[in-house]
Amino acid sequence: MALSIDRRHALQSLAALAAAAAVPARAQAYPNKPIELIVPFAAGGGTDVLARALAEQARAHLPQNLIVINRAGASGGIGWGELVNAKPDGYKLAIITVEITMIPHMGLVKLTADDVLPIARLNADPATIAVRADSPYRTLEDLLAAARKNPGAVRVGNAGPGSLGHLAAAALEDKAQAQFNHAPYRGANPAVLDLLGGHIEAVAVTPVEVATYVAAGKVRPLAVMADKRIGAGWEQVPTLKERQIDLSIGGWRGLAAPRGTPPEVVATLRTAMARTLQEPALRETMAKQNMGEGYLDAPDFKALIARDNAFFKQLIGRLDIRA
Repeated sequence: MALSIDRRHALQSLAALAAAAAVPARAQAYPNKPIELIVPFAAGGGTDVLARALAEQARAHLPQNLIVINRAGASGGIGWGELVNAKPDGYKLAIITVEITMIPHMGLVKLTADDVLPIARLNADPATIAVRADSPYRTLEDLLAAARKNPGAVRVGNAGPGSLGHLAAAALEDKAQAQFNHAPYRGANPAVLDLLGGHIEAVAVTPVEVATYVAAGKVRPLAVMADKRIGAGWEQVPTLKERQIDLSIGGWRGLAAPRGTPPEVVATLRTAMARTLQEPALRETMAKQNMGEGYLDAPDFKALIARDNAFFKQLIGRLDIRA
């Protein structure tokens, strides 16, 4: 997983999209009104943070504003269902996440990843497991030992059934021969707030979703599920592989439109995203949130979705993960 933006890739994408300047008159008017941007999770979580920063910086590259609307529920399924059923005219878009390659295989939604049209991947992050700063579990080994000694007693919050955190924690307990009590929420932020309130013992989320609390000394990450350590104040956080657990799971966030959106509208959005993701202010916001970069244009993003869909279908089936 690439966690840093590929400037050459972005520039190549812009060059490839230059032909979109000569489009039919009906597309030249797009967009001529504000564009709804659905965030399928609660306000305050990592996806919401990225969407709002993206909307702010996209103003320089689109003649109309992106209006963020939160539609939480069903691990993203409610918001994505609204996207799938929307008129394919470019005026209703959505942030999609890796969960769209997971929850269909758990029977949580009828839609699939093939029901949306990828525009661009916006970022990529590993999963992380974290506890309160004053938790008695000082290390990952402490947490796993407790989960082995008292199966189901260690409550691990996640952003919802079938979320990245849910599957990451399930894969971890499988590898470590432990047993968690998975606690689903309507988004990562409510899970983190319950962690802070002492209602659960840990959360399985992405770094951005706890970065503020880690910086404030309220949350302590025990491990990241990446191939190598990450930066932005997390340099001392070990990977699972350093703890002899061969597991690497990460997520991503991207922009998607309804299937059937006109090619010229898609080209406008692809160009705008390639340019917006090079904005220094957006990259600074992402860095402060410890949010990994990882821009991909539509073709590469579509291929990634297909790979992840196959991977998680196999994982969910093998572990018999249920909502």
